[in-house]
Amino acid sequence: MKRAVPYHNDLMKALSNSTEAAAYLNAVAEDQDIKFLLKALRNVVEAQGGITKLSKKTKLSRTQLYRTLSVDGNPEITTLDAILKVYNIRIGFYSEEQVQRRHAA
Repeated sequence: MKRAVPYHNDLMKALSNSTEAAAYLNAVAEDQDIKFLLKALRNVVEAQGGITKLSKKTKLSRTQLYRTLSVDGNPEITTLDAILKVYNIRIGFYSEEQVQRRHAA
């Protein structure tokens, strides 16, 4: 049996770049599953310094951030925006036509 190839370190390295992190979050968001999106966002947070660092930059408590990003989290748009702003990532909306063109490219 082949051994699994660990990817966590490579993922963390890639997600430390805001452009890569935004592309990763967009790809996960296409699945339209909030649990996967929150897990992806937790990965970005980890790669970019962790909850404590994020808490200081957003002025949100660590407890609130852990709760927000948990599997059962239900973040408000303002909270998501505050988190993403720290990483120079913005929430965006795209027309179906834009999505189709992007997939065709």
